Amino acid sequence: MISVALFNNKGGVGKTTLTYHLAHMLQRLGHRVLAVDLDPQSNLTAAFLDEDELSEIWQEGLESNWPLAEGQQKLLLRAYRDSGTVASAVQPIMQGLGDVRFNDPITITDGLWLVPGDLNLSAFEDKLSAAWPNSLIGDPAALRTTTAFHRLITDAARRVRAEIVLVDVGPNLGAINRAALLAADTVLMPLAADLFSLRGLRNLGPALRDWRRVWQTNVLPHVPPDISAPRGTMTPLGYVVMQPKMRLDRPVKAYQRWLDRVPVVFATSVLNQPSEGSDGSYEVATLRNYQSLMPLAHDARKPMFDLRSADGALGSTQTLVQRCFQDFKSLSEKVLKRLDDVPVHSS
Repeated sequence: MISVALFNNKGGVGKTTLTYHLAHMLQRLGHRVLAVDLDPQSNLTAAFLDEDELSEIWQEGLESNWPLAEGQQKLLLRAYRDSGTVASAVQPIMQGLGDVRFNDPITITDGLWLVPGDLNLSAFEDKLSAAWPNSLIGDPAALRTTTAFHRLITDAARRVRAEIVLVDVGPNLGAINRAALLAADTVLMPLAADLFSLRGLRNLGPALRDWRRVWQTNVLPHVPPDISAPRGTMTPLGYVVMQPKMRLDRPVKAYQRWLDRVPVVFATSVLNQPSEGSDGSYEVATLRNYQSLMPLAHDARKPMFDLRSADGALGSTQTLVQRCFQDFKSLSEKVLKRLDDVPVHSS
């Protein structure tokens, strides 16, 4: 099993959309995929599950005996209460009553599972912040807190025999994301061709290096053998450029100048390498803007590349759907190739 965190310090770049479609495409290519929603906003969970399923797993107290809708039973059977959200999994730690509560992930389809997020996860931020200093001196309770995401991911992946884990995290450098990223073997960075994404990269690179250094130098040597801890590698896989509304082959000058700067900023800030010779080799792909497909995909509750005529994808829209499929297939194959080149995978 190998894990990939999708992260940029800048929000609104299409990170969750990328995670959702990448998970579906990797599954389509024959891989066992686990998606983990560690963003308290829980947008990835909302993409996978409908409102009834969300009400069930978030235990909103709604009746579970739903009536038939147009002759079809509501799909609540997928969202068992013992599936557990990330917030419910760490609740014993938050309350000081125990360790992580492990549960089965939710089955989305054959070969694709979800560990659902929850807005209540934001309450874990303070607990993680308080545990960090004590983790540096090997305090077992603090280490169980800081390694909670790693152990949750490892257990969920083992339960479904996942080959690839995609971790969606929020756009900040807080304690939740530090714990989430430390639990990831690799990091894939979606970004837009604008000043804000570049600023995000400049902040992200030094933060990752500092977390990696502190974890591997000051924390790992003090972890007792009975606590499973991540290696904290966070190997950068590269970046994916999410195009705005414009022709892919002719970016306007206002965006082209930012595109030209991305390789240098990635090399210097993320990889900590000299800017000379930055050739853009860490660009995994540039994805077109599929904004016209998003409303259709949302209504149909399926990936954009699965839209059919019955979903409203007619005429030229169907051509865009086919192009979307090829683009995500190519992206997934490139990600798989880069994962193969990562020296050591998680067990």
